[in-house]
Amino acid sequence: MTEPLRVLLADDQTLVRTGFRLILGADGIDVVAEAANGAEAVEGVRRTRPDVVLMDVRMPEMDGLEATRRILAAPRAPHSVRTGGTGIPEEPRVIILTTFDLDRYVYSALSAGASGFLLKDVTPEQLTAAVRTVRTGDALLAPAVTRRLVQRFAQRGGDTAALHRDLASLTPRELEVLGLLARGLSNAELAARLHLAEATVKTHVARILGKLGLRDRVQAVIAAYETGLVSAGEHGAADQPGERT
Repeated sequence: MTEPLRVLLADDQTLVRTGFRLILGADGIDVVAEAANGAEAVEGVRRTRPDVVLMDVRMPEMDGLEATRRILAAPRAPHSVRTGGTGIPEEPRVIILTTFDLDRYVYSALSAGASGFLLKDVTPEQLTAAVRTVRTGDALLAPAVTRRLVQRFAQRGGDTAALHRDLASLTPRELEVLGLLARGLSNAELAARLHLAEATVKTHVARILGKLGLRDRVQAVIAAYETGLVSAGEHGAADQPGERT
């Protein structure tokens, strides 16, 4: 029997947490802990080991950005971490919650390892789908929004946790795949464009992530822009808000 998906909710507004908990529970997703600030979120993750964290950005005591950094930087003890049946310790996936899709903290959180973001006015169906999507290792971010975030914040330095990756380890084919991925093409679209089997594309993507030390496709997209492989003004095939990368 498949274990229920486990979620931690971090938001300083009780009504937001209550609404999200009811929506997730109705879809069979367990909310194992709630947090009203970043410090409580970090402790809650340590204590309950959720699969996914829904993280508000602006909270008292410790904001969601710092909490995300601490959660994803925490060492994982194999004996105490859920492995998803693979035998390999897994860290939780973090989805950033925000009221504004160009919040500079969203960019910083994505660079720090968050797997995507959601606006707080999402529909119940979008919320549950997002949680299930990131749990499977996919990333949740519209390519158009990624470009705008990178264009607006990547070159400003300051408090952004920018990725600086050397792409020299990638083969020419992997560079091609990364460039197309950053423009928003799905695995199926990549396969059609490159005349490859979709399984082969998935292998290329996995190798890219491994070589660059990236967590998921969101970080790969950001790395492609920040290294100059793709410019922020380029447009891709999948450019609709809410679409997965």
